[in-house]
Amino acid sequence: MNTVLRPTSDTIAAIATASGRGGVGIVRISGPASRHIGERLAGRTSPPRVATFCRFLDAQQQPIDDGLMLFFAGPSSYTGEDTLELQGHGSPVVLQALLQRCLQLGARLAEPGEFTRRAFLNDKLDLAQAEGVADLIEARTSAAARAALRSLEGEFSRAVHDLTDQLTELRALIEATLDFPEEEIDGPTRQQVSNRLARLQDDLEILLKKSQRGAMLRRGMTVVLVGQPNVGKSSLLNQLAGLDRAIVTDVPGTTRDSLRENIEIAGVPLNIVDTAGLRETDDQVERIGIERTWAEIQRADVIVHLLDARSGWRDEDTQLEQGLPTGCEHLVLVNKCDLIEAEPHVELREGRRWLWLSARHGSGVDLLRQELLRLAGAEQEGMEDSFLARERHLQALYAAQVTFESAAQNLKQVELAAEELRLAQEALAEITGEVSADDLLGEIFSRFCIGK
Repeated sequence: MNTVLRPTSDTIAAIATASGRGGVGIVRISGPASRHIGERLAGRTSPPRVATFCRFLDAQQQPIDDGLMLFFAGPSSYTGEDTLELQGHGSPVVLQALLQRCLQLGARLAEPGEFTRRAFLNDKLDLAQAEGVADLIEARTSAAARAALRSLEGEFSRAVHDLTDQLTELRALIEATLDFPEEEIDGPTRQQVSNRLARLQDDLEILLKKSQRGAMLRRGMTVVLVGQPNVGKSSLLNQLAGLDRAIVTDVPGTTRDSLRENIEIAGVPLNIVDTAGLRETDDQVERIGIERTWAEIQRADVIVHLLDARSGWRDEDTQLEQGLPTGCEHLVLVNKCDLIEAEPHVELREGRRWLWLSARHGSGVDLLRQELLRLAGAEQEGMEDSFLARERHLQALYAAQVTFESAAQNLKQVELAAEELRLAQEALAEITGEVSADDLLGEIFSRFCIGK
């Protein structure tokens, strides 16, 4: 049981299906009054885990709707409490009437994510699994949905627990020598500790890479197109998006503001941003667009620097390059290669990949797609073993990585190494919620949809 928060004893209710009209709508109830509410609504009891066809009645015993009632007795339910599902017709009016009747009978309106929060507090899910529920609902691609399902089914948590178990064994070995220095205990040699710690670092690195790829699947990789005016950024955006999203003309400065298009390549979500051409200008509107371009550049995962094949690399491109951030991937793209009768290809220049293509005709665009998949880590290793990690998961893994490195540097001072390993274990425990704070849980579950 999580020791920070305890489940409440009240009963909650909410519409669990999406807003709007549909063939079927669901009202979900959880808490000790669930069975009583079902009996008052339908005038009858429902055996656990049996779908019972009945008529839902209002306070005057007039029919609200006909539908199915399913009762799940705790702890064998999603939340671990007695829960009730009312499945009726998907009319917003009918569902609101059902919900209001449940509130009259003693339930209160559920807060966002409160059903899943109760599942966490009742040890039905750990925190990483609970977040997997929301990520599965919000998944933008099939690959992201599969990664979220792996987290929901506990694969991510098991990987974290395996790492924690190894860490626990290592801490026990080290701390035994600290707690019983006078006893005849075969303490671990520094080499044995070093070997075990190295294996832990390797395993953490693997988990971190899977989590980084999954985090990119969750939020999408942001690709910003930059370059001088009229090098073909808008044409490239249109090719990648498969539609005329941006206006294309031969007039420099046509794009005045950033245009964003969300696309998918082999299951990997990409946020493609077309920006205003970077140049000195007296046009106030264009200057504002250029300022926004630099803001987009600072948020980029990948920067695609476009050149015109006819003019090649110019002094202006050197100036642009000097202002680009160093914490993201850079790709040089030479556009309009058809105008100099060059074939699309990829080459390596001074350690950087240059890609030649024609955005207007689409030749070589597949090479760019392959390059983007490579930068996303999908080409070599695939995304099928990724975990749909959140930023807090990555921060916890980074913190553990830092403490592992510090412990490795302090093996001669066993007390310091033991303390670093303790901090690493606390960081890993934050992922699954074994160590958590009320404000963290409130922040996480407040982002869920109501009814889940």
